[in-house]
Amino acid sequence: MPLPASLRQWRLSRLGLKLFVVILSVNVAIAASMFLAVSYSIDRGFLDYLNQSQERRATLLADGLITRWETQGSWEWLEQAPERWPFIVRFELGQEHRERPSPLGEARDFALRNTDGSYIVPPEGGRMGPGDWHWLTLYSEMNPDNESQPIGALGFRPPQHMMERMESRFLERQQRNLGIIVVSLVLASLLLAGGLSWWLGRRTRALAGATLRLTEGDYHTRLTERGHDELSSLARDFNVLAATLEASRDARARWVSDTAHELRTPLAVLRGEIEAMQDGIRPLNQENLASLAQEVAQLERLVADLRLLSQSDAGALDIQLAPMNLSECLSNRLNDADRWLEESSLTLITQIAPNAMIRGDAQRLRQLWNNLLDNSCAYTQPPGELQVTLSIEQSHAVVIWQDSAPGVPASELSRLTERLYRVEGSRNRASGGSGLGLSIASALVSAHGGTLEASASALGGLKWTLRFPLLTSVNYLAS
Repeated sequence: MPLPASLRQWRLSRLGLKLFVVILSVNVAIAASMFLAVSYSIDRGFLDYLNQSQERRATLLADGLITRWETQGSWEWLEQAPERWPFIVRFELGQEHRERPSPLGEARDFALRNTDGSYIVPPEGGRMGPGDWHWLTLYSEMNPDNESQPIGALGFRPPQHMMERMESRFLERQQRNLGIIVVSLVLASLLLAGGLSWWLGRRTRALAGATLRLTEGDYHTRLTERGHDELSSLARDFNVLAATLEASRDARARWVSDTAHELRTPLAVLRGEIEAMQDGIRPLNQENLASLAQEVAQLERLVADLRLLSQSDAGALDIQLAPMNLSECLSNRLNDADRWLEESSLTLITQIAPNAMIRGDAQRLRQLWNNLLDNSCAYTQPPGELQVTLSIEQSHAVVIWQDSAPGVPASELSRLTERLYRVEGSRNRASGGSGLGLSIASALVSAHGGTLEASASALGGLKWTLRFPLLTSVNYLAS
């Protein structure tokens, strides 16, 4: 049961909303993940950088202090003038040309004590809890034995405590900037999600609406094909499907109409002759009964042809494929058709290659040759000519069946195998036939895995090219 229009519209509008929510959620999740990852990376990376930087500064300052101790021989020079400590630190760290010490090289971040534990330069702030300071022992080799001996210890603040003073403000500033970037990304994602969902929603709504119309029987529905993306490809496939369904519906309607017309003609003749006998206009004798039997036979042939085509469409055609010699099958049927061709004033010319082995049904192939013979005899102007050749080309047996004038217009060649189709002109119903013979021939060739193609004949008439797959040795043994 088709959905109400309001419900369909509601479902289509929900599709755009879902696209918007999904796209926005994905972008927001990506932005949040990026914020957390970058924040953690900045935090840990900056802390590692400070650790390494402070250790390098402490090592550089320690080397300078050892050199100064070795020059002076003790720490007395510094104990007597502790105000020199900031300048020593700046000089050893290469900051003597600056107006003031840099934050990472300030003198209060370093302390110096003697070997007995007494402070030469005490720590700034006086805090000495665990982890408050790191100590680096100073060694000198300036002694009579040239052995390394401790001369003191240099202390430096760990980066965690330095961050409490000013590096934390740097991280806060970076996180604030990163937050601004993330908010901008969210806003951009909002605009992107809105635009993309509107664009995708509009195209998918058009596709969904067209599909609904198609299911309701409106086969004239078509989608606009724009661009070269997947949705455009889907629109092209949809249009092909709609055109195929429309053509199938028209063909089915025409098939039913033409079938009714073909059945009506012999039934009308039967009814007219029976009514004439009932009214006494025509006597009830053997001659008139034979005429009725002839009409009934024609009607039976038409019904049998219609049944064969319906079985072919359903894939249920009664056909028994087995290894057989196509050359012998074709030659035998043409030899048996001498009287038929003679009555139609047709000259037969054949050139048949021997031993063309295929998988086929001899009875169905004989029916195929009969239909082609009937078509040539019915439509070729006497005296005429019929040429039949069979050759082997690679993996196919090729049968060329062509007759003399009259021919068929090039625009009509592709429609000759349509059911109940007749060419206007010389090849029409006046020559006889129901218009199903060539359709049956095409179905029989397809049932054998072959192809049937019509073209203009060099003799002035019609040329049929039939291709049958040859039987290989592997297939023969499998049979």
